Amino acid sequence: MRLDKYLAQSTGFSRKEVRRFMKAGEVIVNDEEANNPAIHISEDDEVYLSGYPVEAPGDKYLMLHKPLGCVCSNDDGTHPTVLSLIDLPRAEELTICGRLDVDTTGLVLITSDGKWAHRVTSPKHKTGKLYQVVTADPIPQDAVEKFEKGLMLINDKDRTKPAQLTIIAENEAEVILTEGRYHQVKRMFAAIGNKVEELHRQRIGDIELDEDLEPGEYRFLTEEEINSIK
Repeated sequence: MRLDKYLAQSTGFSRKEVRRFMKAGEVIVNDEEANNPAIHISEDDEVYLSGYPVEAPGDKYLMLHKPLGCVCSNDDGTHPTVLSLIDLPRAEELTICGRLDVDTTGLVLITSDGKWAHRVTSPKHKTGKLYQVVTADPIPQDAVEKFEKGLMLINDKDRTKPAQLTIIAENEAEVILTEGRYHQVKRMFAAIGNKVEELHRQRIGDIELDEDLEPGEYRFLTEEEINSIK
């Protein structure tokens, strides 16, 4: 693919804008300045624009470590959004795969592939999501069975689907859900008379939050991670 087409499709800039970047010396291919828009780019080439790596044209798949105080929405008048943390062209058009509350941290998947996003979030695909929980009060052992049977939540007509609760310490646990009701983890603990003090999502399906990502940081998913969502 021609370099100017590659950059235009990857970034959303017009070819005219891309050529301006080239003239300004802002385009680097394999560690060398590139100013010829017609040179061929293959999947093995490393392309940088204004110091940032340019991914090959196509759908984008990201994991982000959501910090406290940030919301999972495209726009919010009060809090910063997770998309505002993405330093990519047209980031505002990306899809957030599920939501985390403003006071919840952890793994958020973001993509431009709508079908893939649906597979992540749809209960039909039973993609398990692992949450780490700290509660106000000790967690009784019988809560494990209650979560497994499903709980009736206030204002809901049906019981939750079976959830796997693993008690780690007196006030700490891990919960695996295959559905995503509104404030579900918090409401499930409320249903057994407890309160969630801290909540963190560590895993979605087989995709684990990268331990090298600090809150607010993100990276592209690997092919293996992308393909793990069936």
